[in-house]
Amino acid sequence: MGELDREPVVAVLNRILESELAGVVRYTHYSFLVFGFGRIPIVSWLREQADESLMHARAVGEWVTTLGAYPSLAIGPLLDSHKHDIGAILRESLEAERAALQLYRDLLMLVTDRSVALEEFARQMIEVEELHLAEVDKMLRKPGDVSAFAPQSP
Repeated sequence: MGELDREPVVAVLNRILESELAGVVRYTHYSFLVFGFGRIPIVSWLREQADESLMHARAVGEWVTTLGAYPSLAIGPLLDSHKHDIGAILRESLEAERAALQLYRDLLMLVTDRSVALEEFARQMIEVEELHLAEVDKMLRKPGDVSAFAPQSP
């Protein structure tokens, strides 16, 4: 097993932390903007996503300090098209989740065969993010449409 190059790992972890904190803000903000008959289940789902992002941020922050570094206080980019229909919110969510997924993949590349624990953490988070992307993709499909809204890249 190779030696962990701490500096680039911490840099990616801090970018992930910033991304997850942005998710907390973004999903909470979106939850305020939902109106209409479907409001209650959609708001609940958005707030669950905000809670999940906070849990992810906490786990990532713990990894940063475990590695002897300082967790970032920054928040990642906050996408807002100022279009607040559910479709626009979900499309923005899809874009942000893809970016987060790529960060976890970047982490995996840095830690593979260097830290079993970090490698497993990255793999678990990739699984969670891929499933979340699939869920959002299904939400964006028209009823009865089986094909993916936005096909996943390999």
